[in-house]
Amino acid sequence: MNPHVVLYIFFLGIAGLFYLDRDKLVRPSRALWIPVLWLGILGSRSVSAWFGIKPPEGVDVQMEGSPVDRFFYQVLIVAGVIVLIRRRSRVTPLLKASWPLIMYFSYCLLSCLWSDFPDISLKRWIKAIGDLVMVLVVVTDAEPVAALKHLFSRLGFVLLPTSIVFIRYFGDLGRGYTADGFPMNTGVTTNKNALGNVAALLLLGTLWRVLSLLDNKKHPGRGRHLLAQLTLLAIALQVLVMAQSATSIACAVLGAALMLAARVPAIRRSPSAVHALVLGIILAGGITFLMGGQAGLVHALGRQENLTGRTDIWAAVLAAGTNPVVGAGFESFWITPRYMAKFVHHLAGWWEPEALNEAHNGYLEVYLNLGWVGVTMIAIILISGYRASVAAFRRDPQIAGLMLAYVATTAIYSITEAGFRMLSEPWIFLLLAITSSYRISAGAVEEVPEDLREPAERMSEMATSDTHAVGRS
Repeated sequence: MNPHVVLYIFFLGIAGLFYLDRDKLVRPSRALWIPVLWLGILGSRSVSAWFGIKPPEGVDVQMEGSPVDRFFYQVLIVAGVIVLIRRRSRVTPLLKASWPLIMYFSYCLLSCLWSDFPDISLKRWIKAIGDLVMVLVVVTDAEPVAALKHLFSRLGFVLLPTSIVFIRYFGDLGRGYTADGFPMNTGVTTNKNALGNVAALLLLGTLWRVLSLLDNKKHPGRGRHLLAQLTLLAIALQVLVMAQSATSIACAVLGAALMLAARVPAIRRSPSAVHALVLGIILAGGITFLMGGQAGLVHALGRQENLTGRTDIWAAVLAAGTNPVVGAGFESFWITPRYMAKFVHHLAGWWEPEALNEAHNGYLEVYLNLGWVGVTMIAIILISGYRASVAAFRRDPQIAGLMLAYVATTAIYSITEAGFRMLSEPWIFLLLAITSSYRISAGAVEEVPEDLREPAERMSEMATSDTHAVGRS
């Protein structure tokens, strides 16, 4: 088919999905477009890459980044901060409840002091704060659940169908090659793992929408909403398969299983049953490895026994050395020459150094930059996020199941990818899950008319927030 005809059909299809999923009764703030733009770029390619803008000659992109991209992020961060200032009655109590995140970001700021490049480290920290700002814009919306729904739909309706069109009809945009020279599908992203990750995260959000609509037969426009969301779910599945990212597929399956398990009456009635479910998964995985089944497991996921070279990378970065207690400083390990010289030497020429800027393990990545102190804080964040998600079951089992899925899949995804890095989708969705769970578990569920109520229709307002100050931002 002629690519131009495909583009015409594509735009009509996207418009049709947005039309089917319209909602005139419950709408989020227009400020939601700020995190949509932020995540839309992070889930695809940088602004400079989309427009083919090259950095000025002599600019070290690894150290300084692109001026165009920097300006884009700064504008969105400033816009997000302005929104949060206007919503301070909701933001303040939520930040108090999110103390593990505040503690972690504060330590990251402090670690800039011992970086070999403190100015660059500080600039990256400011950009990292943008992730938290975007999440708070979503969670503090006057209609937080509607904001979540629109966030998933706006991102999914654009990124996922565009990926399929790129892969099938515009190979120069949607396909590429791995470092080993093997072809891969990249879609709107720059590599298959990023594409698989975006598809998995949006698939879980879409599955939550579908399950909510199936449970609520009185929801206005239920048929057209279901048609739009089922179409998006099918597209997400197709993109996930086309990406051929083993880690993303495994995480999507686990997350979907947790969400479906949350619908079981025994688990819905007793949040403590979630502990048994998660413990069972951990024990099953542990026994598999103790019995020597790890080789079969990684082969089943399409990996080599060395996890496609990841174990060699892990050995190399550990041999390069870092301060074991406090690390090299926030986002500083990969730009510090004394570490990189040892790293390149240990690789012995079997990998191009410029092809690597992460350890392909989230926990190890945190250790390299922030030491054991940082790893401990990440553990606290994961544990507190898990506990908040379980606590949220008492108020809203269905949306809590989605948040638990995001916490669990990010923790597992980070075993083979740097999932806790700034400006990465797993990290942002983890922040979204934790802050959302805090808001659910801390407040009272709002009452809505029976004919408009659907499972998980409203996320609780914070108990200590000023309920009279709820207004559009």
